[in-house]
Amino acid sequence: MLYFTVSFALLLHVMLWGVAPAMLVTPRRWRPYWPVWIAPAGLALQSLVVWVGVHTALGGTDAYGRWSLLLPLALLIWALWRQGCASLGRLRRFAGLGVVMAGCLVLLTLPLSRISPELTTASIGSCDAADYAAGARVFKEFASQDRSGFIGLEEVVRVGSADNFFDFWLKLNHFTPSALIALNGTVLHLEPHQITGLLTMVLLVLVQPLVFWLARSVLGFGERSSLWLGFIYGISPISWYAASHVATAQLIAAAGIAMVTWCGIMLWRDRHAARAGWRYAGLLAIAYALLWGGYNFIIIVCLVPALGCVGGRAWVSGEWRAGWRWLRRMLVPLGVTGLFFYQRVAGLAERFLLFQQHDFGWKIDALMPEGWLGLVHGTGLQSWPEPTGWVLSGIVLLVLAAAWYGLVMRRGRQAWMVIAFAVPVMAGYYFLQWRGWRLGTNASYDAYKLFAVFYPVLLGAFCCWLSWLGSEGWLRKVALGMMAAITVGNLHAMQLFSARLGSGLLVVEPSLAEVQKVESWRDVASVNVLVPEFWPRLWANAFMLRTAQYFPTHSYEGRLDTPLRGDWDFVGGLVHVKLPGDDSRRINHRFSLVRNASPHFLRARLGHGWYGAEILRGRSTKRWRWNRGDAGLELENPQDRPLRVALHVTGRSLTERDLQVWIGQERLATVTLGAIRDEVTVPLIEVPPGRVTLDFRSATPPVRPAAGDPRQLGFAVYGIVVEVLPDDAGVKSADHE
Repeated sequence: MLYFTVSFALLLHVMLWGVAPAMLVTPRRWRPYWPVWIAPAGLALQSLVVWVGVHTALGGTDAYGRWSLLLPLALLIWALWRQGCASLGRLRRFAGLGVVMAGCLVLLTLPLSRISPELTTASIGSCDAADYAAGARVFKEFASQDRSGFIGLEEVVRVGSADNFFDFWLKLNHFTPSALIALNGTVLHLEPHQITGLLTMVLLVLVQPLVFWLARSVLGFGERSSLWLGFIYGISPISWYAASHVATAQLIAAAGIAMVTWCGIMLWRDRHAARAGWRYAGLLAIAYALLWGGYNFIIIVCLVPALGCVGGRAWVSGEWRAGWRWLRRMLVPLGVTGLFFYQRVAGLAERFLLFQQHDFGWKIDALMPEGWLGLVHGTGLQSWPEPTGWVLSGIVLLVLAAAWYGLVMRRGRQAWMVIAFAVPVMAGYYFLQWRGWRLGTNASYDAYKLFAVFYPVLLGAFCCWLSWLGSEGWLRKVALGMMAAITVGNLHAMQLFSARLGSGLLVVEPSLAEVQKVESWRDVASVNVLVPEFWPRLWANAFMLRTAQYFPTHSYEGRLDTPLRGDWDFVGGLVHVKLPGDDSRRINHRFSLVRNASPHFLRARLGHGWYGAEILRGRSTKRWRWNRGDAGLELENPQDRPLRVALHVTGRSLTERDLQVWIGQERLATVTLGAIRDEVTVPLIEVPPGRVTLDFRSATPPVRPAAGDPRQLGFAVYGIVVEVLPDDAGVKSADHE
């Protein structure tokens, strides 16, 4: 119940901020419909407040966030004074849309609520959530001039012209997502890791009114058809893919592009009206503010659907002067908001340079025509196998072609809008897919992002056959059949995403959040983050921003690989080192600290021969890794003398087997592992200076676990503790938690 309470609290909080701006900036002609702009207006106003706040000496939203609530309340009083309290009654007109939004938010929140009784964030693959949470902590707890801990570690955090972590978020990274997490977290007394995932789900729902309104007022669909399109957007795998990967900025950009498109088309329709050029300036400013603060690089293509539609009409009608006037009116708000977000504009060129330097993302299959409507085969957006996929594609293309031909015959303007909305974006989408295939890069990831941010506009174009609902006979039946099939297909895909997200592949567990207490240990000023997995490594960074951090690998933007200058090793995973005395500290069962200056300091990590980590979630989450029969444990002894260690292995095997420990050609010890998880201790081992590999071998060959698993498995390790013994001591037992 806690998850649903918080998700709806986030929804209502954003809408509280947006009511007054939506009432004030909606053009008089469209004033009865001002509620459709509540969500983007609320997001833009919250982002604006944080943007102003970070340019002061205040110590983050924790210092001013709750006081900032006075702003939307004051604006609401002003709006009601200008337009009267009766204007609030227009909210009733959108009651059906509110029900759709509430239902979709429940569906989106449900898989998160199954993962943990405590508020947390989860992902099915991407680690963007940790990045956003780090930025949220920056804006929530730090002042703009603060350079303590990781924030000012120039050697590690420099990206282009940004030489500190704070400026990196203002200029180059996605500002608005982290700003929203920070402000909403402050107001609701929640930490970034508790609401990052939920806020992303809320953002998806907040795009639904824009999908509805584009279909209703631009494409001319009926109210029920438009509501159905809004519902489909809320359950579509295109949207759920973004939400499940916590792609917060993408959903914000989708809202901005939908607003820009609507304003552009309506501005052209009102081109002959007096003072029409300024009627939409307020809404355009809101849209551009969302784009500058989030995906600032998408600014260069955000006008494509509107420009295609208006440019075509201007060319046909010969109204070139009106077309140039329209373009000027679209660009003036862009320039004004760009001056306000000047740092985001300044970082635009550097952002594109980063795209050239780094192959961001991963490969995503190209969508076939049925995929445009959300009919995909899995959570990777895979197409349906042949011949099913070809049949579905053929049906979709045939219906689209027939519907578009009918629009040409009856409504030339609407037919052109379908082309202008879909063709330029899809041309760019398939070009990027082709480029990724040709060069072997992750350009298909960029293709998906392009498709997804324009999806609120594309969806109505792909469903132009909804115009048949006003017809009689078989055309109406075809439209109803398509609606039913698409609804079932999208619900099926949504269920797949829900199940995968609910399985908790990547989750911020309490043990990970507990890492933050390292910040309070005054004798731990700097750490080397030696966590092998990407997800916990980035979250550990977010939880330890007050501590200087160094990384052996390039972990992400603003987290460069450098020499390991930390005083302590921060270790996470299955391998831990225990030193004599207080030179090592066990944070919990997953993470520990080891002091580098200790005369017994040693590093240890898994080497060759191991399969990937496996996780079983429950009351007590278990992690383990199988080996392939023979495997290695790499030890690094930086001392000028041998170190004596005791090796404590917690593991099991499918069948009882001997576990031999070797260094080179010398067998040091042999112990036995059974089918039940147990801890075994390897007697005293002497580790010489330098790098050494301990080999685990067995006389028992690896076995195949089941018919559906092709792996050959030796034994599984649940934990290895390398206990370094005092120079004058014998073997001691490891202190486990």
